Amino acid sequence: MAQINFGGVWEDVVTAEEFPLEKARQVLADETVAVLGYGVQGPAQALNMKDNGISVIVGQREGGKSWERAIQDGFIPGKTLMSLEEAAEQATVLQYLVSDAGQAAVWPRIKPCLKEGDALYFSHGFSIVYKDQTGVIPPENIDVILVAPKGSGRNVRLNFLDGSGINASYAVFQDFTGRATDRALALGIVIGSGYLFSTTFENEVHSDLTGERGVLMGCLEGIFEAQYNILRKHGHSPSEAFNETVEELTQSLIRLVAEQGMDWMYANCSTTAQRGALDWRHRFRDAVTPVFEELYERVVSGEETRIVLEANSAPDYSDRLRKELDELKDSEMWQAGATVRSLRPENR
Repeated sequence: MAQINFGGVWEDVVTAEEFPLEKARQVLADETVAVLGYGVQGPAQALNMKDNGISVIVGQREGGKSWERAIQDGFIPGKTLMSLEEAAEQATVLQYLVSDAGQAAVWPRIKPCLKEGDALYFSHGFSIVYKDQTGVIPPENIDVILVAPKGSGRNVRLNFLDGSGINASYAVFQDFTGRATDRALALGIVIGSGYLFSTTFENEVHSDLTGERGVLMGCLEGIFEAQYNILRKHGHSPSEAFNETVEELTQSLIRLVAEQGMDWMYANCSTTAQRGALDWRHRFRDAVTPVFEELYERVVSGEETRIVLEANSAPDYSDRLRKELDELKDSEMWQAGATVRSLRPENR
């Protein structure tokens, strides 16, 4: 484990060089890993482990799209693809990757399948941290661990295939066997993590729920809409408003930020852009800070979790969700975006 300085703060980081794939295979040599749920993270983690030579089975409800996807990915019904309970019974490591709301719903069926010494693995601290709402309370005679990739399942798989890996955080909530940390690190390596940051279940879920509601998705879309609407209000065309709001960011600037950082971006743009960005960043920071404070408080209090669980349990939630997503998809801004994307040379 290496100590790395992050802007003056030292943190523990584990890399693939320190915990190589061969060591991970040795740690997991006698384990059978059940990937419970084949939706967002399940396919990527299952396939990466399978490609790395780990004994992997998939637990999924039969007959749905995810079941068929698992078959297309090479998992065999009755052998490496089975019901959630069957997979959980056979496994020594249970990767609990069904949706957060789904974890609460099927926990009464999964808990009896856990055997002494098993490892219960999460990629999100949701169910454990908000156990009063989810009812997910593990028995004391198992390991409870977490590996949370910092990216979508799609990127977990793509980064694995191109050899770049994806960073992840890891945590141990309960160490019954004395091997919980090694199990977590080994699983992090075999699912394709290039490096792993130490965290806690609480810190992971608090930062994750804040991030996806904030900068990563909720805030980003809200800011897109605000700027796009202002430009349209003042007579700019849909294509111009979209290009200046989304296209230049996603196709040019954010890639350079990812490679070199925002400080480099500021130092290498036009003097006009540089001066304006330096002046206005404080205005935006000060304007949204109270919103982020409120958001973080609601995450820690469990209010955001309550909303998620309540919404997902409503019988008409799928229909209401589809309506909200269609409203986003059918908005002028994202319709303009679809047209702009179609004009890219690679799409013509």
